[in-house]
Amino acid sequence: MKKTRKKKIFLALKISAALLVVLMILAIVFRDSILQEAIAHISKKMDREYDSKFSVKHAEFTGITGVSMQGIILKPKHADTLLSMSDVKAEVSLWHLFLGDIQLTHLDARNGYLQLIKNEKGWNFKSFLPKKDTVDTGEKSNYAKLAYKLLNKGLNLVPTDLKLAHLTLRVNDRGKAAMMRLNQMILVDKQLESSIEVRTNTFAQRWKIKGFADPRNKQTDLRFFNLDTGKIKVPYFDERYNLQSSFDSIRLKVTEIEMESGELHINGSSSVRNFTINHPKIASKDVVIKNARLDYKFVLGENFIALDSSSTAVLNKIKCHPYVSYDNEFDKIYTLKVKIPKMSAQNFITSLPEGLFTHFQGMEVTGNFDYKLNLAINKDHPNKTVFDSQFNKENLEILKYGEANLTKLNGPFMYHAIINGIEQRGVMVGPSNPNYTPLSQISPYLRKCVLTTEDPSFFSHRGFIKEAFKQSIVKNIRTRKFSRGGSTISMQLIKNAFLTREKTLSRKLEEILLVYIMENNHIVSKERMLEVYFNIIEWGPNVYGIGEAAHYYFQKHPSQLTLNECLYLANIIPSPRRFMYQFNTEGNLRSFATSRDDQLIGLMMRRGLISSEDTINRLPIMVSGPARSLIKIRVDNPTEADTISSIEEFDF
Repeated sequence: MKKTRKKKIFLALKISAALLVVLMILAIVFRDSILQEAIAHISKKMDREYDSKFSVKHAEFTGITGVSMQGIILKPKHADTLLSMSDVKAEVSLWHLFLGDIQLTHLDARNGYLQLIKNEKGWNFKSFLPKKDTVDTGEKSNYAKLAYKLLNKGLNLVPTDLKLAHLTLRVNDRGKAAMMRLNQMILVDKQLESSIEVRTNTFAQRWKIKGFADPRNKQTDLRFFNLDTGKIKVPYFDERYNLQSSFDSIRLKVTEIEMESGELHINGSSSVRNFTINHPKIASKDVVIKNARLDYKFVLGENFIALDSSSTAVLNKIKCHPYVSYDNEFDKIYTLKVKIPKMSAQNFITSLPEGLFTHFQGMEVTGNFDYKLNLAINKDHPNKTVFDSQFNKENLEILKYGEANLTKLNGPFMYHAIINGIEQRGVMVGPSNPNYTPLSQISPYLRKCVLTTEDPSFFSHRGFIKEAFKQSIVKNIRTRKFSRGGSTISMQLIKNAFLTREKTLSRKLEEILLVYIMENNHIVSKERMLEVYFNIIEWGPNVYGIGEAAHYYFQKHPSQLTLNECLYLANIIPSPRRFMYQFNTEGNLRSFATSRDDQLIGLMMRRGLISSEDTINRLPIMVSGPARSLIKIRVDNPTEADTISSIEEFDF
């Protein structure tokens, strides 16, 4: 019985082997026909699904697993040619081919181009972009499996024996053009070397990529640098986005790509030397990062993508452990965690990127600190957003200030507002200025109104309000734009006294750091901060300080201001140059402005800052000073910006 069974199994194996041999023979005999049929199938698919014409002038098999093709063209029917290749020779792994997969072992491609062209009809590759799925199946992609599949397919198309020559990438975005010509790229015995020419409307360079590449074991270690003198300039973005960037060299290393327990792990490192970037939204000058490195450990699961906290980021002498993730298992949650272990405060100051923190250049400090940040943004339920920041210092002391000497706030100084990069007239902040008003001579109503609208916890916080930052994030998510900040009076004071009004990343980062130093080192008392704030902020066009403002609007001294006048002055702080649009043709406040004042009174009463007696005999404000001449004699519907009250900013 057992012998009969063995004979049947052996017979089945022989039949299967014979069929396989027959199929191989048939495939070899008819392979040219099969190849032509495959090209015809691809051509029909390009025509049907992508409205494009695909053609191959000549194609034939070379050897058992090789294919040679000449005259490859891919052209959208109503746009410029996308791809043209004169000569391509490729060989595949026979074993992987039998397994239903394609793995290139050799590729030799010469004399071709890929061009991306945009005109009034759009890009010439737009028909190949993924179409939006109009049917929501409710199914979520498994990020780990999808990424692993794409990586495997992509790496299988990278041969172990590669020769490329005279291949060009052209980009033309309505005259904003860049050309990258690959003169040669060779991969032999896992060693890759290439030379590239780059030409744009503004510069020409020669680049080189060199290093180790092992696509089968999913490992690489490549270095990207300039063959000529000077830095590598990044093309296209300078003309398209007014973003100029360059670097000395970039190194990219991948040590592991592995699927384990349903999670995809990608490990390696990347580094850049002397990276320079310039953009009006970043800073007013070049920002330079001398040395930056990221030892990364990416983890992809079924429902998440994350840069693991075991990763290490190094910026000059600053070392931190970042955690960045996106998780959509239940809600869409974006998480950022940063941990800076205890380090020298002086090393931190000297490691700040040049051009990004200009007011700290030359600063000398002693002591150490450590820092932790935890930010989790829930896009589906913004109220569940988490924001926590912890800064611990040890013997931190300032020995010498940089450009921003915070101690100047403790005595008289000359203040110049800077608007649109232009320095305004000087205002002396001190007793020698007849308009200067000590805090004790400012109406208590104004102090209460301004603190309520701008910063109700001013006397208890240390420069920042975590809840304000959180609510700012929540509102920006809901409005899908940056419609609200979380500035405290401390932050406004630093911005006005030391920085500019430019909306750049540099200004905001310097503002945050200077506020922390001022508040946590007790450089200036809270009372002095508030007094300087009242005497330098803008209250109208070319009107600085409460002394000038009280006269400009009401021909009064700040101590004589009524509750209604203080409500008005507090509410115009966000947009002082637009004050005239709050009045009607008779010179009275419009209904939205009086309603806003009533809201502020209600809030102050709930907080016990004023009583009902303070509101008895309230009279409408009467603008009697020079400001009256600017009140518009026309009926305009107020814009949204005019009607927004700053009360909501801190009404928690």
